[in-house]
Amino acid sequence: MDRVTAAKVFVDVAYSLSFTATASRLDMSRAMVTRYIEAMEDWLQIRLFNRTTRKVSLSTAGQACLKDVEAWLQQAEKIALQATDNNELAGTIRIATSMSFGFSQLMKPIAAFMSLHPKVQIDIDLNDGVTGLTEQSIDLAIRLASKPDPSLIGKPISVCESVIVASPSYISQNAAINHPSDLALHACLGYKNFERHIWHLSQNDLFESVPIKCRLTANEATTLLHAALNGTGISLQPTYLANAYINSGQLIHILPEWKPNDLQVYVLYSSRKHLSPTVRSLIDYLDTYFQLPQW
Repeated sequence: MDRVTAAKVFVDVAYSLSFTATASRLDMSRAMVTRYIEAMEDWLQIRLFNRTTRKVSLSTAGQACLKDVEAWLQQAEKIALQATDNNELAGTIRIATSMSFGFSQLMKPIAAFMSLHPKVQIDIDLNDGVTGLTEQSIDLAIRLASKPDPSLIGKPISVCESVIVASPSYISQNAAINHPSDLALHACLGYKNFERHIWHLSQNDLFESVPIKCRLTANEATTLLHAALNGTGISLQPTYLANAYINSGQLIHILPEWKPNDLQVYVLYSSRKHLSPTVRSLIDYLDTYFQLPQW
């Protein structure tokens, strides 16, 4: 069997600790994952995992050789890249990002990058979590945050502004909002991952922190966007989602003179391994793209 593929399967299982999860991630059957692990064990003449019906864990020998196998894979990828014409980029990059950012902003630069590099494959995982990138074999995560996860390396590539919005029907049926403190009397929509209970607003040198009441909360921004469109309440939304609806009149920008806190757009990656040339090239491409004002 292909030893490079077997090594990739071993490293993936070492972090996922699940033959089933690795099979799904690498698009192969669970039986094939088992065969690759058995091939690695025959090759190295050691038992790599302790396996029971309920649990998979690295053996002492498997733990001892993991870093060496990862380094060998990195060297194999480097050699393969050098052997291609003009050092053409190749390989698979696994990216994690939020649903809202993924569908509305990330696909355009990803499509352009893939067009430039036909041998590169992209696998995108849509979620809002920042932990477990190593365990999920994620190469890059694109996240909007005020501070990146300290366990990861974070490169800021842009700034995301936010606005407070509500539908015309909600505005017409509820009390006027003339000052941030008025928000405390309204039905607000809470985003679990950003300022869920308190919205922080500024106007020049003035600052207001408003406790909000949320009957509806969600961990995904587009869900709250459509709740606002349906008149459910007031939502704090990124401009990249809200602007089109504001321009069409489907949403009204509330308190436009008051500015919510900005978020940084980060590219995050694990420090456990060196970046491949393909991954590093994508980071540089995204950094350049998101410096442009168009997005």
